[in-house]
Amino acid sequence: MVSIKDIASACGVSIATVSKALNDHKDVSESTKTMIRETAKKLGYLPNSQARALKTNRTYNLGVLFAERAQSGITHSHFAAVLNGFKNEAEANGYDITFISRQIGGTRMTYYEHCVCRNVDGAVIVCADDFEDPEVTELLESSVPTVTIDYESPSCPAVLSNNEFGMRSLVEYAYSMGHRKIAYIYGETSRVTSVRLQSYKDTLERLNINVRDDYLMQGRYHDPASAEKLAEKLVLLDDPPTCIIMPDDFSAVGALTAFEKLGKCVPEDVSVMGYDGIILSSFLSPKLTTFRQDTDRIGAAAASQLIALIKKEIPADAPAVMIDGCLREGSSVGEIRR
Repeated sequence: MVSIKDIASACGVSIATVSKALNDHKDVSESTKTMIRETAKKLGYLPNSQARALKTNRTYNLGVLFAERAQSGITHSHFAAVLNGFKNEAEANGYDITFISRQIGGTRMTYYEHCVCRNVDGAVIVCADDFEDPEVTELLESSVPTVTIDYESPSCPAVLSNNEFGMRSLVEYAYSMGHRKIAYIYGETSRVTSVRLQSYKDTLERLNINVRDDYLMQGRYHDPASAEKLAEKLVLLDDPPTCIIMPDDFSAVGALTAFEKLGKCVPEDVSVMGYDGIILSSFLSPKLTTFRQDTDRIGAAAASQLIALIKKEIPADAPAVMIDGCLREGSSVGEIRR
């Protein structure tokens, strides 16, 4: 295995100079750094992560805590896209990624213990089943630099998708198309759900539309089967809604299935709207009107905030970063002329 000593000998410089060049120290000229790095590459030198950690007190390894109720894992289109944005930004800054779980080789441990075991420099919580979980709280309040996505904690910085704006955009679009009977199937209890639900109610009230309890139904995120049953209940009401907002694009598949079974046409008989703007929404028939979350920016911002926190460039109580999305008009919302 090629060592720093081999590189120093080939370049005619000291071992200390090679070490400084490879770690980008400012007291080594750019030309010397370039020469040393090119030589290291030609010789096939690979840095030892454990040795680098001892020298820099950094492992350049970021932990990712990702656990969601639907148990879809990284097949979940929305979160997969967020993780991809995080991964790209982390790698661009020289960091590796380790997924944090409660198991290592059959041994049960907490999220915090896993972070310590893997010696990560910091961790991001992309989605947690329950932020009130004592083990999630333990990580948030630990010495491990942590950033959350779509959840605000006084213990660490957060990156938030603008869910208030997203739901407002959907309701206002339905209103602009003449709809006054707008229902909403929302997901499990969470911060995201509460923000969207409140925005739905506030927007209807501002538009002088009564909020009807029978037009509000709680379902599950990323669950077409649950969405199918609830959408069927809504359209079979004595006074059914003309437009239904689904908890996410994937759940909208369930609604479309329900309407097809009932012989209802979209958007002629009932209109449907999704949330997230995943690729699937563009291929549904009819093309789904949805609110697209900017997953690339959400993930990249989380990585940037975490790296800045690790470097102590921002404090743990730094203000949350808000990421806007945009309405993506499809053909699943029909116009009602008034």
